[in-house]
Amino acid sequence: MKISQAVGNACTVPASSVETHNNNPSKESKIIYLPGTNCEIKSQALLSAFTSYRVGGAAELYVAPRNIEALQASLRYAQEHNLRVTTLGAGSNLLVSDRGISGLVIATRHLRYTHFDHQTGQVTIAAGESIPSLAWEIAKLGWQGFEWAVGIPGTVGGAVVMNAGAHNSCIADILVSAQVLSPDGTVETLTPEELGYAYRTSLLQGSNRVVTQATFQLQPGFDPAYVTATTKQHKQMRLTTQPYNFPSCGSVFRNPKPYSAGWLIEQSGLKGYQIGGAQVAHLHANFIVNRGGAKANDIFCLIRHIQQEVQERWSILLEPEVKMLGEFQAA
Repeated sequence: MKISQAVGNACTVPASSVETHNNNPSKESKIIYLPGTNCEIKSQALLSAFTSYRVGGAAELYVAPRNIEALQASLRYAQEHNLRVTTLGAGSNLLVSDRGISGLVIATRHLRYTHFDHQTGQVTIAAGESIPSLAWEIAKLGWQGFEWAVGIPGTVGGAVVMNAGAHNSCIADILVSAQVLSPDGTVETLTPEELGYAYRTSLLQGSNRVVTQATFQLQPGFDPAYVTATTKQHKQMRLTTQPYNFPSCGSVFRNPKPYSAGWLIEQSGLKGYQIGGAQVAHLHANFIVNRGGAKANDIFCLIRHIQQEVQERWSILLEPEVKMLGEFQAA
């Protein structure tokens, strides 16, 4: 079994937010109940509702556990049936193929809890918690160290896996440990050193382990008004420099030191360049936005076009930061 990271009642598949999509008319949508839990797995669940690009096909199987026991049961099911597993957080750094994803998609968005230790200044957060919401909550307590993360549109699990960062700060700077779950149900607690952090990556990417929670070291005891004001400054900076009026995945490419990917793309004359409904943003060239009606393959083809143009002009091959899942068709 291979796992891709991307990231109360045991688990739920909300009828209001999960649509079904049958890529193959011979396949029927069905619900699988996992023994010993209230957990149910749904087939042919459309993933566009769960990605920030608002594109993508269906998951062959989809489940959203609400606790560790349900997550373990889901992983056991995948292992027993030799299914590929993809972990889905907020879907904010993800491009899902129009053809969908085979195997089991496990959404961690319902793994939600936060514990503040006011003596040590440490906070333990479940994988499904929203990074921006946490940044505001932490600021209102007067704790410093998380202000920079307010503009990161993801969940804790995904942020830990990719070492998310902004404003010259990143997850590795504040992480104490991450709890991860192996396919056999084994729970491990890993330090930043054991995670092998580097720029926007960790050893968890492409591994067979799922982040369940993380503990961060912050600095309590500051004026909440001051920390909140600093957090607002970080948010405002992102609002004025990055496009939020159309769906996107955030930064598409990693910055190839010493250059900025956005600068290379802009200098290649690609701002505003469009394929189908996908466009290089005018405000920030390292963003590709869905102008409306875009297909995942439009975005994929635009990514490839940008890579070709930048490499031809600058002899630099831009490396995508966005994770692409499924099969795509080059133009």
